[in-house]
Amino acid sequence: MTIELCSDVRIRVLDFFIQSAQQLEVPPIVKYTAFSFFAERFCPIICSSLQSITGHWLLQPVTESNLQLFALIAIWISSKIHDSRPLTVKKLKILADKIIHEQHYTTRDFAEAEVIFMQVLNFEIGTSDIVFRFLEDLLIQLKEVATIGDHMNLEVCMDIMDLLYEKEETTTLYTSSHSLAASILVASYVIMVPKQRWEFPVIPWVKYGMACTDEEIIRVVTYILKHVLQPSSC
Repeated sequence: MTIELCSDVRIRVLDFFIQSAQQLEVPPIVKYTAFSFFAERFCPIICSSLQSITGHWLLQPVTESNLQLFALIAIWISSKIHDSRPLTVKKLKILADKIIHEQHYTTRDFAEAEVIFMQVLNFEIGTSDIVFRFLEDLLIQLKEVATIGDHMNLEVCMDIMDLLYEKEETTTLYTSSHSLAASILVASYVIMVPKQRWEFPVIPWVKYGMACTDEEIIRVVTYILKHVLQPSSC
């Protein structure tokens, strides 16, 4: 699979990911940990090179259906990390049979895909640097220190996170978790809080909490707002 093909199917596969997370009713931390595993790490690796990964048929070639399977695998692994009662392969297979139309996957395929997924990630599945963790903490703290926090909505923040995964160039923002969490909160503030209520010094506040610079936050917020409010046509 070429990088161009990955770019071409990216939005469809990520839409599939979001719909699957909704139908499986996973908590946000499961969804965004899986997003990190899949969109930030797995996809860039397999789209840039297939050498030294595996010769398994699921990666030779990488089809859109196989990417959909690996999206479910990412959710499955994340559920095992975060949920006291993780998703079962039976539940995942039922969903796959329902919404993946071009290919039928067996229970064994799921097990093999999990091993391949872990191999591509070099078995590194730490979750301490997930943007959602920092963003959720910031929003909770903001509601505690300022009444302006009542205007803020975690759902809007998560919608922005989803949109930033649309394109590979915006996904690269996730490499700096602290500054991105701070910038998403500021962008949400600009979107949700009435302009006449902008008295709270949100940038200095998040800068202190996330150890970021004004310039870094303003640059990323500007980029986010341009992407979210003026999306380019695909």
